[in-house]
Formats: sequence, C-alpha cells, structure tokens
Amino acid sequence: MMTISSLLAEPVRNQEFPVTTKTIFLAHAAVTALPHVVVKAMEEFLRQASLGSQEDPVIWEIVQKTRETAARLLGCHADEIALLGPTSIGLNLVAQGLPWKPGDAVIFYGDDYPSNVYPWRALQQRGVTLIPLQPEHPGVITWEHIESMLTPSTRLVALASCHFLSGYRIDIDTIGRNLHERGILFCLDGIQSLGAFPVSVDHVDFLSADSHKWLLGPCGAGIFYVRRSCQDILTPTLLGSWNVVSPGFIAQDKFAYYPGARRYEPGTLNLPGIVGMHAAMELLLTLGVEVIANRILHLRRFFVEGLRSLGYRLYLEEFDTRPQASDKERSGIISVESRGRDIQELATRLETHGVAFSLRRSRSGKEFLRFSPHFYNTEEELQRVLDLMKT
Repeated sequence: MMTISSLLAEPVRNQEFPVTTKTIFLAHAAVTALPHVVVKAMEEFLRQASLGSQEDPVIWEIVQKTRETAARLLGCHADEIALLGPTSIGLNLVAQGLPWKPGDAVIFYGDDYPSNVYPWRALQQRGVTLIPLQPEHPGVITWEHIESMLTPSTRLVALASCHFLSGYRIDIDTIGRNLHERGILFCLDGIQSLGAFPVSVDHVDFLSADSHKWLLGPCGAGIFYVRRSCQDILTPTLLGSWNVVSPGFIAQDKFAYYPGARRYEPGTLNLPGIVGMHAAMELLLTLGVEVIANRILHLRRFFVEGLRSLGYRLYLEEFDTRPQASDKERSGIISVESRGRDIQELATRLETHGVAFSLRRSRSGKEFLRFSPHFYNTEEELQRVLDLMKT
C-alpha cells in the first residue's frame, strides 16, 4: 500500500516527483511541478488521442470518475461538481449568476488574491453593496469579525480558505454554519487548501479551485462545486452546446439545462487537464489528506523553528506566537521578512542554488520570501535552504 513513507524513500521519491532531482521545490502555493503519476496519465491520454478522437468513449468514464473523486475529496455529491478551471471562472460564475437585487450586500476581503476580489467589486455596477473586511492581522478572518459586519441586506460572504500570503486558514465549518443559520450564502476560494488540508463543503454553497497548486495537478483544470439546493438559483452565464440541451446539435428557442453542475460547463472540457487532475486527486486520497496535512504541518514546524533561529520573522509573527495559536490556523504557506538583509540578493542566492519559492509583496510594499512545502519535501531539503539563508 502506498504511503508517504514509501514515497519518501529513495529512489522512489525522485521517480515519483522528478522535480526533486534538480530542484528543492517549495512553491506549491504558486504553480506546482507535476508528479510522475499525473504526467503518465496525461501522456497515455494524449497517445490514445493521437490514434483517434480525443472524445473516445473511455474518456467520458474518466470524466465521471473525476467528478466522483472530487466529490470524495470535498464530501459532496458528484452531480454538485463542474470540471472548470481556473479558479476565477467559478468565482465569476457565482458573482454573475446569482439573482442580485439593488441593495444586496456582499462581504469579501479586499486584500485577498485578486481572483477573489475583482468578481465581487464588479458587482457594484449592478447595485450590490460591497462590505470589505478589514481584519487586525492580514488574512486573519474569524466568525466574530464577519458577524460584526453583517447587515440585514447581506446576501453572500466570499472568502478564501487560506490567505495566499499570510497562510492563515479560516474555520470554514464555523463560519459556514453560522452563515447558513442566518440564511446567508457562503462562497469559498479553496485553491490554497484543497489537496493539503481536509476541506468539507457541509456548510459551503460554492467552491472553486484550480488543480495547479496543492492538488498537484495541471494548470487550467479545476473543480467548481455548487450545492444542489443552489443550482436552481445560480443561473449559468456561460452558455453552449455542452450545458444547454440541444438535440441533434440544433439550437433551441428555449433554454433547458442539463441536470447537475454540468450546467455550468458551456463547451468542450479540458480533457488532458481533467485526466491529470484525476490522477493527482487519486494520489492524494490514497495517501490520505489528513496524513498529508500532518506531514505539511510537521515540515512547517521544522522550517519555522530554523528560520526564527536565523532571525527571520513570519508575516504573522506576533499572531502566530500568541499563547492560543493553533495548527488549525496554520498552513503550508510560510512567508518571512528579512530584517537587515538584502532580500533581492537572498532571492538570487536561493534561485542560483535550485530553490523554487516565491517573492511576494504586501500592499504596503514590504517584500517577503514565501515558501510552501508539500508532503514529499524532506527535512534535509529544508535544512539546505536554511543553510543558504545564513549570513
């Protein structure tokens, strides 16, 4: 049986994660390198597609299996899953497809990743009131903060499951449960959590996530979840022959959508990407997402301890070191500032020695090195990075 321990053994790790042969890859919060199992699945699809139609009957079995696998990952039904990427497509489908009335209000976080900001800001053109959250610490959004911003007109709350720079993970279940008790919809950008930590949509109405980060899948293949009870109120705004019933490929005078979340897929699916995403999700589910999460948090503790010993500070240093801090708030995103060091010189040094990471900037202009290890990274790799970061 495949386990994380068996994958970490050499030469298996190099075979299954070829990037490890040349790079210390700590950039999963950006765009992942593809595991061998994903490349193999996509190559097999492409080989078969070179011998006949890309829409061979077998591919539709894989498409259905992908919906089912995504449903297992989220704890929902397969007919609640549309296979759409990137993340912004799903978020825009929510923003543009709900029946807004003038005066309806949306709560969102203006310092979230742009994909989860612009769709909501655009609603001002439709008379929707925007209520931006302003937490005390970047990305630290709690139910208490949201509750204080609610108004009788609040229709939807749109949040990220994990902040892309601070790495704070919100309490999805508590926030969602409380919103539903008040009849308020909950939309989640899940891309910085899905694949790294368990994500349940028990109290979520909409979720969008591309596979190219922690899911270890290809770019442009993703998951768009729409709760069954919301599918009648969320009107598809992208229309085509795949989601509108068109017998004999003849356009009809009246729209009739196919049942389930397929109604949000307007045209030809990204079949190579879906095949790769399916292989990636099966790998993660085989290993166990809870086990993966524990491994990521272990690597985080090891790396953060080393960084602090060298004088680096987390983006959320004061918040993360408070007595009541919990791993439930933490993620695999580790952003640090370098006081008294030339961060550009440091970034160049890391790149020269084959370290993949991200250089990010806050709204105030402060620069951070962002590291984001996954379960297949090792303590030895992290120690090598720490050695490079000494002055």
